[in-house]
Amino acid sequence: MHSPPLSSRSQVAERHAPKVVALIGLPGSGKTTLGRILARRLGLPFVDSDQRIEQHLGCSIRSYFEAQGEAAFREIEAKVLHEITGEAPCVLSTGGGMVLRPENRARLRATCQVIYLQATPDDLFLRLRGDLKRPLLQVADPLAKLRALHDERAPLYREAAHITVDTGRRKAHSVVNMLAAQLELEGLSTSTPPAPPSPS
Repeated sequence: MHSPPLSSRSQVAERHAPKVVALIGLPGSGKTTLGRILARRLGLPFVDSDQRIEQHLGCSIRSYFEAQGEAAFREIEAKVLHEITGEAPCVLSTGGGMVLRPENRARLRATCQVIYLQATPDDLFLRLRGDLKRPLLQVADPLAKLRALHDERAPLYREAAHITVDTGRRKAHSVVNMLAAQLELEGLSTSTPPAPPSPS
């Protein structure tokens, strides 16, 4: 049997090579929790864009947001996304507003396998009650704010995503199992066997 031409082999290798797997979704949709588990499953580093932004800023996002405003924050966010997606393959947890800029959505689609973690505002509210770290939710009625964010951003998440999964009230490992299986179908998984569940 003849081997395929080098050009064909390189195209196959490129198609199946690991790349950045980016998780997008509203605050509280599970991007960080699921991202860490998925990264271990795929044998890839985990990167949190908000943590990377805070390293650049030298302060918390909330402090910067309050001092400089949202527009300045979104500039930094776009630069950090470009930086991360130019690095080695990883699982990337993005900030909830990463999709607001068209250039960010285009960058995500072009350089990542993008997974939209979909959840209802009511489910998110149950997870986020009392969370003081998210500047956009420090309002009198966080549930109304989540509903407004969902109405604004859900179409943008769907535009950017290659895969959509409903996180709802499913357990994290169940969601990760689905994601790993989907990525394997896409030829993007460097999957290692799942770790046994920790004893309860």
